[in-house]
Amino acid sequence: MKQQNKASRNYRRASAKVLSRALIVAAGLGATLACSSESDTEAEAALPAESSEAIRTYGEIVHASYADSLDAAKDMDAAIESFLDDPSEDTLAAAKRSWLTAREPYLQTEVYRFYDGPIDNPDDGPEGMINAWPLDEAYIDYTLDDPSSGIINDPDVEISAESLMSLNEQGGEKNIATGFHAIEFLLWGQDQSDDGPGNRSYTDYVVADGDGHAERRALYLRTVSGLLVEHLQGLVDEWKDGEDNYRADFEKLEPKLALGRIFTGMINLSGFETGGERLQAALDSGSQEDEHSCFSDNTHRDMIQDIQGILNVWQGRYVRADRDEVEGVSLESIVREVDAALADEIDDQIHESLDLANDLETPFDQEIAPENEAGNERVSKLVTSLHKVDGALEEAFDKLGLEVMNME
Repeated sequence: MKQQNKASRNYRRASAKVLSRALIVAAGLGATLACSSESDTEAEAALPAESSEAIRTYGEIVHASYADSLDAAKDMDAAIESFLDDPSEDTLAAAKRSWLTAREPYLQTEVYRFYDGPIDNPDDGPEGMINAWPLDEAYIDYTLDDPSSGIINDPDVEISAESLMSLNEQGGEKNIATGFHAIEFLLWGQDQSDDGPGNRSYTDYVVADGDGHAERRALYLRTVSGLLVEHLQGLVDEWKDGEDNYRADFEKLEPKLALGRIFTGMINLSGFETGGERLQAALDSGSQEDEHSCFSDNTHRDMIQDIQGILNVWQGRYVRADRDEVEGVSLESIVREVDAALADEIDDQIHESLDLANDLETPFDQEIAPENEAGNERVSKLVTSLHKVDGALEEAFDKLGLEVMNME
């Protein structure tokens, strides 16, 4: 079953990449690929006049949410530094809280993926360094089954930003060395509990009481936290207004191409990534090893905030960490001008998915346990709803005059 699930995940990842590239090409060359019928030409000409303003609003939301993610990551970095300076139950608890807080805005940014933008550009996009998963714990540190495993326990392996970046996913996709989930594991440790998160002791970072590698463990945690801040800073810079950067180029695109990229992110995150990679794969295996944030038992928040990110883009509205709002022309208004009934359907479906995500019971690993029929049903309903979201978004993509590739 494990091998089948892994093969299924790999297939979905490949499919999502093919889809996103196909949508981008189709959006840019719609008249050529869709066919040259008069009705298609009229559809492209009918793109609502405020489309450029909706694209502008998107850029504002992207920048604001990445800026919030950066600020939260800096706060987490400071909390981790305080913990490492004085390891204790209290300082470890504070570092864990800061990690949970930092996840909230970042998860809302995942809707900006899947179109080879700054986050997942195939040449230098940092997504794999920020949020890659699932993570093989033994690649980083000791486990219950192997107390001497991992980079931390191998003194021949250098611990530096450069070395850890080079080691990320080296030799296998589960060999994750950096990012949120590496930090999560270093703070919580393995999750051995049925009804709670991991329970790593602060003494793992105390030289006198640790396992002999406390100093390397502290250096590792400090290094990956700093890398996360660095990578998020790069994304903020690429989306800052008025700079010679990705955002400037993005806003110069033909509206049909820019909108194509925006919709590509929404479609892929709802169906393939959240509905498939993160929910269906975990439900199929019934194993906590396949849940997204397994060490902290924070997976339910991953689902909620990913869907919130889709809703942000749809509504053209983002509530910042300080409660200020970024708001402008929405995709909803653009679609509504073309097909009001479809706009209502998309809006209702996204809200339904958000409600179903909020209905998940914690911890998530018990929702997917094979014997938990009610929990399985809750997860299954969310999967179904998310696939309806991506189907309705595909229809909107088509209604706006862009070619949509079949999801299967």
